Amino acid sequence: MKAVSFETLKDLNQHDGGLNSTEIDAQRTRYGANDIVEVAGHPLLELFIDTIKDPMIWLLVGIGTIFLITGEISDAITLFVAVLPLLLMDAVLHWRTQASTASLKGQLSSVVQVLRNAKEIEIDSREIVPGDIVILKPGLLLPADGVFETAKDIQVDESVLTGESLPITKKALSAHPFSFVSEQETKIPPQTLGYAGTRVLTGQGFLRVLFTGSRTSYGEIVQSVARMPHERTPLQKSISKLVQFLILAAIAFCFLLAGIRIYQGHGWLDALLSAATLAVAAIPEEFPVVFTFFLGVGIYRLAKKRALVRKAVSVENIGRITQICTDKTGTITVGSLKLTHIDVMNGTTEEIVLRAALVASSSESDPVDIAIHEVSDQRNLGNPVRLQTMPFTEDRKRETGVTAVSSESTLICVKGAPELILTLCQLSSDEREAWHKRISSWAKEGHKVIGCAQVKVPSAPSYQEPESGFKFLGLLAFEDPARPEVAEAMSYCRKNGIRVLMITGDHPDTAAAIAKDAGLADSPQVVSAEEHPEKFEEVWLTQNPDFLKNLNVVARCTPLQKLRIVTALKRAGELVAVTGDGVNDVPALKAADIGIAMGERGTRSAKEVSSIILGDDNFRTIVNAIREGRQLFKNLQMSFEYLLLIHIPLVSAAAIIPLADYPLVFLPVHIVWLELIIHPTALLAFQAQAKSDQMYSGNKKTFFSTTEIVLISIVGLGLTVGLGWSFLSGLSEGTDLTHARAKAMALLTLWSAGVAVYLTRFHSSIANFLAIATVLSSVLLIQMSASLMFLKLSPLHPRDWLEISGLVALLLSIAWALKRIFLERRGQRPASLKDRFPII
Repeated sequence: MKAVSFETLKDLNQHDGGLNSTEIDAQRTRYGANDIVEVAGHPLLELFIDTIKDPMIWLLVGIGTIFLITGEISDAITLFVAVLPLLLMDAVLHWRTQASTASLKGQLSSVVQVLRNAKEIEIDSREIVPGDIVILKPGLLLPADGVFETAKDIQVDESVLTGESLPITKKALSAHPFSFVSEQETKIPPQTLGYAGTRVLTGQGFLRVLFTGSRTSYGEIVQSVARMPHERTPLQKSISKLVQFLILAAIAFCFLLAGIRIYQGHGWLDALLSAATLAVAAIPEEFPVVFTFFLGVGIYRLAKKRALVRKAVSVENIGRITQICTDKTGTITVGSLKLTHIDVMNGTTEEIVLRAALVASSSESDPVDIAIHEVSDQRNLGNPVRLQTMPFTEDRKRETGVTAVSSESTLICVKGAPELILTLCQLSSDEREAWHKRISSWAKEGHKVIGCAQVKVPSAPSYQEPESGFKFLGLLAFEDPARPEVAEAMSYCRKNGIRVLMITGDHPDTAAAIAKDAGLADSPQVVSAEEHPEKFEEVWLTQNPDFLKNLNVVARCTPLQKLRIVTALKRAGELVAVTGDGVNDVPALKAADIGIAMGERGTRSAKEVSSIILGDDNFRTIVNAIREGRQLFKNLQMSFEYLLLIHIPLVSAAAIIPLADYPLVFLPVHIVWLELIIHPTALLAFQAQAKSDQMYSGNKKTFFSTTEIVLISIVGLGLTVGLGWSFLSGLSEGTDLTHARAKAMALLTLWSAGVAVYLTRFHSSIANFLAIATVLSSVLLIQMSASLMFLKLSPLHPRDWLEISGLVALLLSIAWALKRIFLERRGQRPASLKDRFPII
């Protein structure tokens, strides 16, 4: 007996027609939505908090306040006004990310039938409240914990909670649930309880809901998982290290610059302004902002390709996947079985189909049973009355049905894995060997094969499933061909170093035939986990780490063995994506780096633990998601390269020139101007789309190799020298300081435009537009600076513009030449100058 509290029903009236509207509202107020993991917080408040986290905004406000205190009213107003567009950009970015996440919630819910206001209606499972009456039918995943008020032939799979492979027979509570409301706890039979996350296999009835959301048994498990710390991805770790390094370097330079400026006799205000300006220029707040924005773009693009992302970081992770563990049925194959061949030993073809139909479930969740019923209906064989059923489970690999033959005898029929069915039957060794060959023959042609058998027993009130004595009827062979588009996806995986392992419960020969048809391998390496279970023990896999690397297919695999395979692959250093659709796939989905649930046939529990949900259950969609993830990495790489090529000269010039006892190169208003250029360029210019024939260089865990960092540093320091030359030449020309600063600003803004088109090779219309806009706005503002006093610049001569343009072209040519040398040493074909700049 199990102690249960019925306190959630105490404020309700007993209604046979379910809750009324007033009670529903009261229960929802009291217990909230039926969410396993509750998401708290106010969206607008979170948006405001995320927006004001930007350190640059606070630095600019701080500098403006200093200007205000010291009487520099015009400079203070300029900075305060300049902060507004930065605030707006940050707010729009965070709003878009928030909106992308919120849009996923509605697609992850399931629909259930309930009895409310004396009517049967369909509602979202999140709307279930304690006291609701859920209408039960085969295939339903229970949305909450409760007791069975009525139960007719109900059997439930509770393996997700208990690990018990056999179905559990349920029965109705002997008394009405409302009769126990006054008691603190009541001991009731466990067979009368239903648990969220478990699946109804057979029967019909009503479940009175007692507990919802995190108060359910399933919710407690998920909550414990949700409280586990989330491991950061290598890309996040790389960004964190880069940002920490740049921040520490900026802080050190700020203190050094402030001290030296005071030592040089420039006064504390100049020292403070110098340090603050350098801090604004040096703080790398764009890097995490760009990363977050690109993840949002990745989520949107994957959704368009029918891959729904539940965890944003999986957009980055999936681009680094090196191993895919995939199901066969419905993912690699079409998923629509047809009964095409009937191989008879005893009886007739009609008799075998009739016996198989007796055992087959009437639900529309099993493609084998659907195909059997289709043939039975086409031949008008009728529907025999079932006295009892024992549903299919992974451990038994068969299902059984009982029907009456006469008042004195009963027929027990069984269908399932043909090798197992043969062990239950009375056959000679020669007959057994002959049928094994028939099974292998059908399987090698890519057919899914099941065996059928029957045994006659005396009539009885109930029946146990016999373990022997059956008469073998024959085989049913089904066709489920490989999806035609999968071959191209497999080819992409081979070319890009992604290994694919098909894990299936089917016969080894069937799996091998499908693997060959799908292009997984010309001669697939197949191992049956049923024939060699010792090879899928954790100890054996640990001692033989290369075993799985040579396999293409694991057949007759159980959920526990699948979990061990995934764990072993991760232990070997692979980044593993796993597909799954059922409750039994949950452990493997949870253990994978990327768990991919099936959107069409996947259970709620599989979807809840997955990172990505496929809208079409297609293997090609997985590969398309990988393409997008890898393109995301490349786009991020270009964006970060752009940021470094701008920040290195900006920060270096802002630090080194004042250290040499020269005036400040950049004022805070100039930094704001540059940020208004850098932010949109970094976010929008590098959003190339993934291409179907695109190759990828490998599983990079860092942004840049050592050689790439050296190249970026050389080019960045080259522009630093160029900035110093422009600034000092402006000072030496006898004009005022505003002219020197104008030359430095012109060089840096034109450099920003040049780097954008250099990295995208003129292939990005957005990058081209931003580059043109940057050049035109810079020329316009600098040439009009005489009337725009707050910029503290002066117009440049045509000769100055020619010098600056030539310097930008020279540095970009050096960058191209260095990159060419680097690629040639690695044996790769470098882009020609015409490839890099198609317009020349």
